[in-house]
Amino acid sequence: MIHPWQDPALPAGVRAADLLARMTPQEKIAQLYGVWPGSNETPGGDMAPLQHALSEDVDLTELLPHGLGQLTRPFGTSPVEPAEGVARLASLQERVRGANRFRLPALAHEECLTGFTAWQATIFPTPLAWGASFDPALVKEMASAIGASMKSVGIHQGLAPVLDVVRDPRWGRTEESISEDPYLVATVGTSYVQGLEEAGIVATLKHFAGYSASRGARNHAPASIGPRELADVILPPFEMALRDGGARSVMAAYNDIDGVPAHAHRQLLTELLRDDWQFTGTVVADYFGVSFLETAHQLVDSPAGAAALALAAGVDVELPAVRCMGAGPLDEELVDRAVLRVLTQKCELGLLDPDWATPAAPSAPVDLDPPHMRVLARRLAEESVVLLSNDGTLPLVPRQAPEARRIAVLGPLADDPAAMLGCYTFPRHVLLDHPEVPMGVAVPTLLEALRAELPDVEFVDDPAAAELCVVAVGDRSGLFGRGTSGEGCDAADLELPDGQGALLDKALASETPVVLVVLSGRPYALGRWADRCAAVVQAFFPGEEGGPAVAGVLSGRVNPSGRLPVSVPRDPAGQPWTYLAPQLGQRGEASSLDPTPLFPFGHGLSYTTYDWQEPAVDADEFPTDGETTLRLTVRNTGKRPGAEVVQLYLHDPVGKVARPVARLVGYARVPLEAGESTEVHFTFPADLAAYTGPDGNRIVEPGALELRLAASCAEGGARYTVPVTLTGPERVVGRERRMRCEVRVK
Repeated sequence: MIHPWQDPALPAGVRAADLLARMTPQEKIAQLYGVWPGSNETPGGDMAPLQHALSEDVDLTELLPHGLGQLTRPFGTSPVEPAEGVARLASLQERVRGANRFRLPALAHEECLTGFTAWQATIFPTPLAWGASFDPALVKEMASAIGASMKSVGIHQGLAPVLDVVRDPRWGRTEESISEDPYLVATVGTSYVQGLEEAGIVATLKHFAGYSASRGARNHAPASIGPRELADVILPPFEMALRDGGARSVMAAYNDIDGVPAHAHRQLLTELLRDDWQFTGTVVADYFGVSFLETAHQLVDSPAGAAALALAAGVDVELPAVRCMGAGPLDEELVDRAVLRVLTQKCELGLLDPDWATPAAPSAPVDLDPPHMRVLARRLAEESVVLLSNDGTLPLVPRQAPEARRIAVLGPLADDPAAMLGCYTFPRHVLLDHPEVPMGVAVPTLLEALRAELPDVEFVDDPAAAELCVVAVGDRSGLFGRGTSGEGCDAADLELPDGQGALLDKALASETPVVLVVLSGRPYALGRWADRCAAVVQAFFPGEEGGPAVAGVLSGRVNPSGRLPVSVPRDPAGQPWTYLAPQLGQRGEASSLDPTPLFPFGHGLSYTTYDWQEPAVDADEFPTDGETTLRLTVRNTGKRPGAEVVQLYLHDPVGKVARPVARLVGYARVPLEAGESTEVHFTFPADLAAYTGPDGNRIVEPGALELRLAASCAEGGARYTVPVTLTGPERVVGRERRMRCEVRVK
């Protein structure tokens, strides 16, 4: 007999409700936690905060008869050959199914921030590099490939993307974020979600919310933000990724907001997320985040109390392991609410179907780094490299002379593959504790890539013996203090780490022209050297193909088209702030401190030139519920193909609260052959002028605005300013508002 919950023809919610009604209290609660196989066996440091302190041995023989909600990181905990990992996961799932009376499998999740975080899997550029590409379509293509790879080995859920908007780049997890601008975070992050979800993987938005706005840029620290900063800067990327991207899961953040931890924040997790935004998926805890309500936030005095508080706020699943949800009695109505969401999602994934099966153990090796994935990694890496300055030294075209060029390649990151890898790549996340295990994928260093790129060049170690010196500086990523960038690797200031500034000073003192290459997870203050370098190139952990990508930019094979997703500061102890500041946050006579960045958000140079013709606007007056379209012709006036990034900023001269001087509301990546031109259309809806007013409502008000077509956020970067006027009544807008400036490149 087939019960309703087993019938694939019925709606997922109906099937889940039928199964819920058949479960015992213990079977229900078992769906609200996971287990983390091998987490107590990992050597060395933690992969999650307080992992070894809070991980508890569990008796699977005793636990599994009630069922199991989640399996944590079956591939990402230790090095496992991919085919062996598939077989091991299949065996574990059969054990889970065989032990419970409904034969329900667990939902298996993995990290996938820079690709599938598994041994021998493709390592893509870090999210800060996604932002630098200004290419949501390519990010979506990458995510689709990542999702297909994960699904092929039996994974159901990916813990990505990170939608935290950078507020202070000293924060260690800046590398995991996309940008300091919420519109760029929202559009690029939503494209990643779309790619992952279309591949059949549940995308998990993190960290909800305010995590990046912590005091002093310290990991886990309280977030001192007001309701408008939360509403207008922090939340929009999550809202777009849920509404337009279709993300099916949200991860609560570690921080508190004004004293209320996110894992206990009913207004955030239920009233906003569920009631206002109509989210129907699952809310999962960040690793040990439920336990932290007891041990760190000290809101309760027991694991059971932490579970009750989190469940009441709206957390559905405790990750990564069982500690709190199984510790004591819980409110039955709240348990049923959470379990219904979990079972509905499992049903949507096919896990309730009678014929469900894990991928069979393969008879041949499993290739998690196939050629098409490496091609994608190379394309994104190349698009993300930013040329910050150049006196004409770059590109390094081959000299038309009989003697070889001599180039010195110096710096601690010149010949180190770690320079390419963020903290959520498998080698930096796991293999630091397994030094005997090879990296698993080929990651050419910058020096190796330059040797391949420029075979006729003689590479030397002494800058005095060279015509040109390439100095590679930046970060080595790690976790919880085991690196200069990454989770738990926060910086006191924005000085180049580990004394690398002194090395750069020495190279510059040789009087040999210096090309500075920064390979990092955050922007560093370069004001001391920028005007002394022949050129400066920035790459944000560009992944396994990052070495060839940067070398290609240096050689000229690649025309740089990346743009800064975060501002580069002038001074290391200067203002750790972003460009989204009101007038009093800008340079002025009231303070001796100048927060003006050395290189502003959106900045980036090219090896070709572009001409922008004066734009036309369909209507310079339109109602507060209307729209207008700007039309701009862009021409490549140089001798080589390239890609221009046209940015549209909004300036609101008068508002009811202090507003940023300018904020990004649209952009277009425009590839052009030499001599080619095209027309770019920006359709700007009045809704994009909305902001949160004094009474807490998001409003669009009538009045004058400026639309700035620009090459960066800097006021001097505006090529054209188009004045427009909104007419009609003030409007209050909600979740149905238009959040995008639609762009067409004709």
